[in-house]
Amino acid sequence: MFFIDIVKIAIKSLRSQKTRSVLTILGISIGIAIVITILSAGRGLDHFLLSQLETFGSDTVWIEVKVPSVKKTSSENASGQATGITITTLKNKDIESVSANNNITAAYGYMMGQEVVGYQGLNRRMMLLGNGYAMPSVEKFEIASSRFYTKDEEDSASLVAVLGYTAKQKLFGDDDPVGKTIYIKHKVFRVIGVAKERGSAFFMDMDDIVVLPANTLQKKIMGVDYVSAIVAKVKDKNLLDQTVVELEYALRENHDITDPNKDDFAVSTMEEARGMLNTVVGGVTFLLVALVCISLVVGGVGIMNIMYVSVTERTFEIGLRKSLGARKRDISRQFLLEAVMLTVGGGIAGIILGTVFSLFVYLVALYYNFEWIYSVPLSGIVLAVVFSMAVGLFFGLYPARKAANLDPIEALRRE
Repeated sequence: MFFIDIVKIAIKSLRSQKTRSVLTILGISIGIAIVITILSAGRGLDHFLLSQLETFGSDTVWIEVKVPSVKKTSSENASGQATGITITTLKNKDIESVSANNNITAAYGYMMGQEVVGYQGLNRRMMLLGNGYAMPSVEKFEIASSRFYTKDEEDSASLVAVLGYTAKQKLFGDDDPVGKTIYIKHKVFRVIGVAKERGSAFFMDMDDIVVLPANTLQKKIMGVDYVSAIVAKVKDKNLLDQTVVELEYALRENHDITDPNKDDFAVSTMEEARGMLNTVVGGVTFLLVALVCISLVVGGVGIMNIMYVSVTERTFEIGLRKSLGARKRDISRQFLLEAVMLTVGGGIAGIILGTVFSLFVYLVALYYNFEWIYSVPLSGIVLAVVFSMAVGLFFGLYPARKAANLDPIEALRRE
């Protein structure tokens, strides 16, 4: 029997069992669609997270507080708080030591708080960022109107503020806020500038903020003498690793630390952060895909069960065909082909559904202003086709062999 004849018989058989075939294809297609959607969303998430890091260039160094002997830094445990402990050892002296390094062009201290900001009876709770005067020299922070505060204003803890675009809109609408006064914790602040729109960074609206000199937030608002982090920009990226070692040495000297395992700070680069994000996103994506593949294997078991039932129901047909000269391999190929056609059909439908689901995820991300990309990876399509064929071959093999090994006389007698 020619292969084309086997294909025709397999198609005819699947058509005669439309409901069963459609349900089987649907089960496989949903699993494949989820795999493709996860791979596509993984790429989108990776692009989104890396775009958030672009606020800081690859020539940026972060120094954050951490609990000694605990690897987590402040970004992972709520601004230096871990296991109920607040680390307060990162001081202005450390900012000076970092700035003094030969490979550092600029550095600033960073703090964050939240207070009610008032203007002419209108009160809004807003995020306060206490940043050093060198902030615009280190990261992508541009002024849309007027100016940023100076070193003298920071050193003297002046009551001046720079508004984010959204914060300006909430308090002043279309009016020019420069030169006007706002109230924070019963203190009068003069608005000296408005920042350009920046969007969000790690799910935080970077436009709905009020930026104050770090010393002002420390002394006039929060009543502390420490910072949560120091951000610095290097001159030569080729000397980045050496610079990190030098900064660690300088900070240990400031903090009277002789054992590196007792560091109460962590120095990291943006390249390290990118590598960590890629590893995390890749690991999560792999895990989710593996879990879905397990569900596809379970679906394969269902296909085997369906094909086994089909063999039982078509015992007479098999016996009749064998009595008319059909060989074992003809019968085996037919049932194996039916299983593969079901799974490949599910794979093709899954690719189409996965493309649509991925587009939906992309549109939702755009709706929430996430910097996302729409990408259906070729690897996902290849994986869908290969895996679906493999499932069909593997789980269709036993029913196909069972059908091929039926004795024609016994099969006809059963009917």
